[in-house]
Amino acid sequence: MKDRTGIPDLLQNGNLHGMKTKNVNIFSTILACLASISIVFAQDDNQATPNEGSPGQAAQLTLDDLRTFTDIFNQARNNYIEEVDDKTLLDGAIRGMLQELDPHSSYLPAKEYKELNDSNRGRYSGIGIEVRAQDNRIVVNAIINDSPADQAGMNPGDVITSINGRPVKGRPIPEAMDELQGKPDTEIELVVLPPDGPERELTINRQYLQIPTLRFRLIDESYGYFEMTHFHSESALNLEEALDSIKSDAIDLSVLIIDLRNNPGGVLQQAVAMADGFLDEGVIVSTRGRNSTMQMEFSAQPGQWLPDTPVMLLVDRGTASASEVLAGALQDHERAIIIGERTFGKGSVQSVLPLRNGGGIKLTTARYYTPNGRSIQAEGIEPDVIMEWGEPADTGDSRKREADLERHLGRETELEPEQPEGLNSGLQDFPLEEVLDALREGGIIPN
Repeated sequence: MKDRTGIPDLLQNGNLHGMKTKNVNIFSTILACLASISIVFAQDDNQATPNEGSPGQAAQLTLDDLRTFTDIFNQARNNYIEEVDDKTLLDGAIRGMLQELDPHSSYLPAKEYKELNDSNRGRYSGIGIEVRAQDNRIVVNAIINDSPADQAGMNPGDVITSINGRPVKGRPIPEAMDELQGKPDTEIELVVLPPDGPERELTINRQYLQIPTLRFRLIDESYGYFEMTHFHSESALNLEEALDSIKSDAIDLSVLIIDLRNNPGGVLQQAVAMADGFLDEGVIVSTRGRNSTMQMEFSAQPGQWLPDTPVMLLVDRGTASASEVLAGALQDHERAIIIGERTFGKGSVQSVLPLRNGGGIKLTTARYYTPNGRSIQAEGIEPDVIMEWGEPADTGDSRKREADLERHLGRETELEPEQPEGLNSGLQDFPLEEVLDALREGGIIPN
């Protein structure tokens, strides 16, 4: 792989100070935290309010604002229909503050912060099963080879009826599913009902497991098809190793197809590294934010993977974030043909800032731009070949894009986009097999 630093999707931008509540009055804590914000105390009724300052000046809080916050906190604490502890109320206030900014800024308690870090590293702690909810039951879809579940003898089709002594029936299925994961080297007790046998009691030890994100199959002896479910910290390396393996097996690919449908993104650094792998030179992506540290530009280094092999990317409205960075870079450099639906349109970068309490906040800090200066925020990437991957017309398709989310960032473009001339196949509901048929018949001709 090329030696480059790239840009992480979830930037670790240092430590934000958390709040210590032990043995401290909750109101003192709130006031101490709010006091760290720039505050102006009005001296008389004639003084201008903070919101009347010069353009661009941050709105400042008054003493009355702080009193209003503590009044509301106290009313909820004392008069809500059920007793609520102070920490729950304070966490709710923090969540609400961040959720009001945009759909992607949020508060991450310690457990969620750890899960996010594990996901970015392409791993999770569990027993190695893929499950689905069906008729208020948890049904096993698939088993990871050599995982704890596999070693315990679990099989696809098994129904999990009890977790740690608590029946699954009668409680929220998502809550029950969450119990399957936990700290590594901890035990979980399951009662499992096979499709054709009696219930079995199993005690399984959770372990860290790699999340499979890249699947390959060879079609028609020369079409290389990769399905990529999301980007983690080794995705680009995994693809490069797979391509090296194909080369060592003396397989000559006539087309490389990378399926990014329903890929929500992940570690942006890996999308940058992957685009770099297919490019020799030129800008891959740039970011622009409020702070100077977010004014960045990343360019490709010499050297390409499969320089003479045409590349096709399959996208849909579920293709988002890092996936759109890869698609935008290869489209602007005319290195790949983009096929499918207009993408989700998430053109923002989130930084993850750790807190003293073991949690963190995920904060939107920049927009990113394609090599031609396009911002795809709330717009998405228009494919070169338009094909609808949605549900049949009689069922409708309720999947949302970025522009459908409340409080989404608006589109902001610094450079006029240089749109490549696109093709429109005029075809609807085009599954992979029909794409392949069109490719076999010469209906889609990669550059």
